[in-house]
Amino acid sequence: MFNSLSDRLTATFKNLRGKGRLSEADVDATVREIRRALLEADVAVPVVREFTAIVKERALGAEVSEALNPGQQVVKIVNEELQNVLGGETRRINLAKTGPTVIMLAGLQGAGKTTLAGKLGKWLTDQGHKPVLVASDLQRPNAVTQLQVVGQRAGVPVFAPEPGATSEFDDPTGDPVKVARDGVEFARSKLYDVVIVDTAGRLGIDQALMNQARDIRDAVDPDEVLFVIDAMIGQDAVNTAKAFDEGVDFTGVVLSKLDGDARGGAALSVRAVTGKPIMFASTGEGVRDFEQFHPDRMASRILDMGDVLTLIEQAERQWDKTEAERMAKKFTDQEDFTFEDFLAQMQQLRKMGSMKKMLAMMPGAAGMREQLENFDEREIDRVEAIVRSMTPHERVAPKIINGSRRARIAKGSGVSVSEVNQLMERFAQAQKMMKRLAQGKGVPGMPGGIPGMGGAGGGAAKKGKSKKKSSRSGNPAKRAQENAALASGQKPAAPGNAFGAQGKDLDAESLNLPKGFEKFLGK
Repeated sequence: MFNSLSDRLTATFKNLRGKGRLSEADVDATVREIRRALLEADVAVPVVREFTAIVKERALGAEVSEALNPGQQVVKIVNEELQNVLGGETRRINLAKTGPTVIMLAGLQGAGKTTLAGKLGKWLTDQGHKPVLVASDLQRPNAVTQLQVVGQRAGVPVFAPEPGATSEFDDPTGDPVKVARDGVEFARSKLYDVVIVDTAGRLGIDQALMNQARDIRDAVDPDEVLFVIDAMIGQDAVNTAKAFDEGVDFTGVVLSKLDGDARGGAALSVRAVTGKPIMFASTGEGVRDFEQFHPDRMASRILDMGDVLTLIEQAERQWDKTEAERMAKKFTDQEDFTFEDFLAQMQQLRKMGSMKKMLAMMPGAAGMREQLENFDEREIDRVEAIVRSMTPHERVAPKIINGSRRARIAKGSGVSVSEVNQLMERFAQAQKMMKRLAQGKGVPGMPGGIPGMGGAGGGAAKKGKSKKKSSRSGNPAKRAQENAALASGQKPAAPGNAFGAQGKDLDAESLNLPKGFEKFLGK
């Protein structure tokens, strides 16, 4: 959603790196680029003006001029102001002290209210509540049926005494106000602690829509009125939000379709214009693609700082603690990492949702956006199919998987033998890395190693341990190079190109070789 804005802001802040002091011209240029980025993201003009004025005032103040790293200080200021624009603090649902908590959904037709009702119900169920959905949208064709399907998928019961319109030519039947009122009474009698009322919308704002929404509000006296807005509608979000705020006086905002490819100006405009907090965001089509809106985390995502806290929360909700403890014990006991473990870990990751979304929450994800967009989620299915095509013994003892077994596994999983070979190679590398980490050694190839875990490439050989005599090269030029190195007491050059030159252009003179060896160097 915020890809364009994130890219522009990240590029703007790169120009500030390494500057010991920022001149007024530097600040003006930075603020100008921020203004352009926000306007291109469809943020409302009054919001852009106020935001950039505050950033400029703070950037020219003492907190930047006296900072050790002025560039980072400006980024910090922009991050804090983005948080303020998005609401400052996380706003949670106000639960009723007695009786069921009533949540009313309002918004235009097509904003995603009905689907969001199911997602909110599922989210509340995961939080330990017992919600029920009430079908008060009797106007849109098949809206009641849609809510029943969504409720079934989310595992949340639906109160729907009226069928509503079944086609665009039918007149709406039933009284939506009465359905909403009866729904609250039904919840109270059946001991449901949360009632989610789905109301009708219109293609545009009209008086009939507002009157009906206001009547429902007066009838059920909701604890929360959530305005559902399509995050992709851009500048028009401001006018729509103002109209609904005046009509039903909503208490919070829910952004739907936040996973779309729009520029995201609605998220930055609605809160500033209406003063009402953004409470939730819908981030996909699945019933679990729904999350609490955290202004600080969203600001970090926009500035490409990642959202590790949300990632951790997802892991805590979905990760099997027993499986995690088993893997931790296995790691501590330095037992071999097997394909059974690999399959178990993959299944745990899949419970957390889309791999693309998880990787996008990592700091610096904007730098690998092209790779993320090209990432094929089905690759995980293919890998799982390969592992499941192995016998139980092959999974715990992968060394027995020879050529004929690989051909059988490839045929059973519907992939090529080369894909099986690639997985086997990657798995062998993973095994070595896990074993080194369990032994307290560094990751191979890491410069300097991890402190206390050995050096790069596993550290030097132990003293007193005899080394195998290296074989001499059959190439005359390379053999002469090795002889010259050994004679001078130096180690032979590590193999980098054809002559172990590590990318340098060699000649006979630099190697102290006799004349006539130029032909072996391609001279």
